[in-house]
Amino acid sequence: MVGHSYIIYGPLIAGMTTIMYEGLPTRPDAGVWWSIVEKYKVTHMFSAPTAVRVLKKHDASWLQKYDVSTLKALWLAGEPLDEPTAQWISDALSVPIIDNYWQTETGWPILTLANGVEQQTTRFGSPGKAMYGYNVKLIDESNGVELTAPNQKGVVAIEGPLPPGCMQTVWRDDERFVNTYWMSIPGRLIYSTFDWGIRDADGYHFILGRTDDVINVAGHRLGTREIEESISSHPNIAEVAVVGVSDSLKGQVAMAFAVPRDTSGLVDDAARLKLEGEVMKQVDSQLGAVARPARVYFVTVLPKTRSGKLLRRALQAVAERRDPGDLTTMDDPAALQQVKDLVGN
Repeated sequence: MVGHSYIIYGPLIAGMTTIMYEGLPTRPDAGVWWSIVEKYKVTHMFSAPTAVRVLKKHDASWLQKYDVSTLKALWLAGEPLDEPTAQWISDALSVPIIDNYWQTETGWPILTLANGVEQQTTRFGSPGKAMYGYNVKLIDESNGVELTAPNQKGVVAIEGPLPPGCMQTVWRDDERFVNTYWMSIPGRLIYSTFDWGIRDADGYHFILGRTDDVINVAGHRLGTREIEESISSHPNIAEVAVVGVSDSLKGQVAMAFAVPRDTSGLVDDAARLKLEGEVMKQVDSQLGAVARPARVYFVTVLPKTRSGKLLRRALQAVAERRDPGDLTTMDDPAALQQVKDLVGN
């Protein structure tokens, strides 16, 4: 969707030149993006939060090596942009960091800040407000009641009709389209994004993760996204993935796999346990003891697809000592092997 609409059609209609870079933002070095900005006088960049988190592990001096003064904004989409990552790249570039929240099904952003229409203040951790045409609501998944008070957690949903550009059906299966997207919330005929979210008093939304990425710890339902955000706020954590792992006592426990920004001090088990304790204490203080991970494992890289998506299901399978299944889309098989070695598979 982004490929043809946002790289080809939109820029060409606007008379713009598009430069496409394929590959990791660290090859041949962590300055490759910024060398392209300098060479071609790039004004706007569009990428994914994962790529920025990868850069976060590297020395910020790469950003000072090149002239990026032509850059007016960095746009990020594809997954939730956590506040620490947004703050880091904002401080490094000193340009607006524009988050986008949308789905392939919608064809264009559901939540963002349309600064081309009206200048609005960015709030790190939030993609912004509902775009024109979207009647976005937060719904209690258990009873279908709309949540109107600030900072209540609910399913992000869109009251019909959907605006132009959104999916109209599933090919040759209208019934599946209705049942899957419009009837998943009890008592409501409303389009479900299948994402958790909250909305603050000023209308800014914060996405907390997929409704199926929920860990049930001793009867408490916790979003993996919330735990990841808390862990990411530790100054020595560059990237993190949290999965729910089966536990005979609690049903499930959270298990975290984190990439440290600086590994020079993690030379022995004692140092790693110290950092693990710091991370656990941080989650405890921010979210409560029930959200504290059972373990925090430190890795050099997280398993991802070639397009940069985290392979959470594979992580969970390995942590539960199950077969991770088809891994043909994985970029670096060594990443998952590292996890297997840590958890004792």
